[in-house]
Amino acid sequence: MKKRQWVWSIVLTAILVLPLLLIFFNQKTTVQVYSPKIAQDAPSPKNTSTQDKTNQGQQQNKSNQAQKKPSQNKPAQKEKPAIVWGVDTASSVDQAFLQCVKDNYGTPTVFGRYLESKGDVSVGLTKEEVDLLHKQGIKILPIFNHFKEAVGYENGVAEAKEAIAYAQKIGIPEGVAIFADIEPSYPVDEAFIRGWVDTLASSPYKPGIYGVITPDSKLSAAYQAAASKDKKVQEQTILWSSNPDPGVTAKNKAPAFQPGAPKNINISIWQYGIDGEACNIDTNLIQSTVLNSLW
Repeated sequence: MKKRQWVWSIVLTAILVLPLLLIFFNQKTTVQVYSPKIAQDAPSPKNTSTQDKTNQGQQQNKSNQAQKKPSQNKPAQKEKPAIVWGVDTASSVDQAFLQCVKDNYGTPTVFGRYLESKGDVSVGLTKEEVDLLHKQGIKILPIFNHFKEAVGYENGVAEAKEAIAYAQKIGIPEGVAIFADIEPSYPVDEAFIRGWVDTLASSPYKPGIYGVITPDSKLSAAYQAAASKDKKVQEQTILWSSNPDPGVTAKNKAPAFQPGAPKNINISIWQYGIDGEACNIDTNLIQSTVLNSLW
């Protein structure tokens, strides 16, 4: 009896121990498959996410830097001055005359010159002067003064056509403004201004008008009447006024830009000084917005 109990004890023990041994050897084999080296080669999901974010951030930074580089490499653009300084003269301009202006007043950005000679009043612009001024980087402001009164639409048309012919003869390119010199002593009406503006505006050139433009001047009244009849007069005409006249100065002593025109009349050029003592010039302040309309 005891022998049978002993046998059964051995059998039961074997039955209980054998599964445990199988489980033990199976776990040992599994651990050996996943060696420490393989575990290190395969990053955890957490590490992968962090690395991806880091890479994305680096790529984004590189992209931002690439976008910024073109703007950083661009040269800084210099803003055009709101107001530039210039002169005008009825005399012929050569190197000696230009040097006189530079020595006594400064280097002008703009030089006003008459298209053709008019008796003892003005000497006309020549191609030699054009070359001299342009080589110095100086813009030319073309002036037309071949009339003594500014009355009547047909007269305005006729004078404009003559100015266009002079401009084309000397080679002034399209887009340049030609200024009608309407002196204070000239009779003037709105019809002449409309004739001048209509003809220049429909040509390769632009209309410009010079004169005394004050609240009570004849030219101001005629201009405002013309503008009320034709919007083109105000929209396309560049105005150059010789009022007030504080006197000729050197470039570095020019006054602030304050032409004394009515508030509803936009003045682009102000002749603030007349008849310089050292050279035969007048001094002007010019808004930079009209520089593209000069030669």
